[in-house]
Amino acid sequence: MSYPPSPDVALAADGVSKRYRRRGPDVLDDCTFRIPAGVVCALVGPNGAGKSTLLELVAGMRRPTSGEVTVAGGAPRAGHPRVAYLAQHRPLFPRFTVAETLRLGARLNGADWDADLAERVADAGNFHEKDRIGDLSGGERTRVALALTLGKRADLLLLDEPMADLDVLARQEVMGLLMAHVADTGATVVMSSHIISELADACDHLLLLDQGAARLCGDIDELTASHAVVTLAGGPERLAGHTVIESRPAGRGTSALIRPSGAPLPADWEVRTPSLEELVLAHLGAPATPRSPVPPTPDAYLKEPAV
Repeated sequence: MSYPPSPDVALAADGVSKRYRRRGPDVLDDCTFRIPAGVVCALVGPNGAGKSTLLELVAGMRRPTSGEVTVAGGAPRAGHPRVAYLAQHRPLFPRFTVAETLRLGARLNGADWDADLAERVADAGNFHEKDRIGDLSGGERTRVALALTLGKRADLLLLDEPMADLDVLARQEVMGLLMAHVADTGATVVMSSHIISELADACDHLLLLDQGAARLCGDIDELTASHAVVTLAGGPERLAGHTVIESRPAGRGTSALIRPSGAPLPADWEVRTPSLEELVLAHLGAPATPRSPVPPTPDAYLKEPAV
């Protein structure tokens, strides 16, 4: 399916594959999705799922082997004025001081540069004027790199493990600055992390990558509402007719995460909406589950009335 350019779509992938060696495996494999403008999107998946590769493609740092990536209605390119990219390895000049690094950000971005935000994210007041990037801790380098990314005031922020190396207090502070920035600018954010609970509090959209493909993509509330955690007496055969994502014994009965077929569920089933973490972990543990970028209707698992 091809996605035409649209101001409502911040980025899209259409059948994207990426292979680093001619005969090597595909890091991304027929990956197709679209992310609306203005959302904060959690990019999650196991190691090797292709998260960093996808962000590099969107940032224009690499080209896909096949398929098409669309960013802000056009092709990705390095240095795109509307895109800011925080790479996982935090590329900074090690011999620059923190102040020199922030001045470089200002020179490269001109009138669009938000010096006040950059200094607050970098926590510049706590550095000596001679402190060089190469002498900083991992968390301090992360803050400076994130300061350069947010200071650009781009329409699309691509953040690869943005909170890595930060301690608990710094995570809370920096996440607060990021969310305030998004609220102020309306920027679209795609943010990868292995800490799903951290993303659940900040994100309203989900892109789940598994084995190089988009397993789930959509509004988090809609995705969780279109699934159900059910507990029932009897075995898994009672789940027939529904898409079973994960099933396991629970006492003398069965507990499962399902995507209901649309018919009301039996009144004797216990039913609740899954958390984001439950949804992600269940889909990652079920490699045979069909990909479903478009969720069913949220009221699909309403119970039958008790008789």
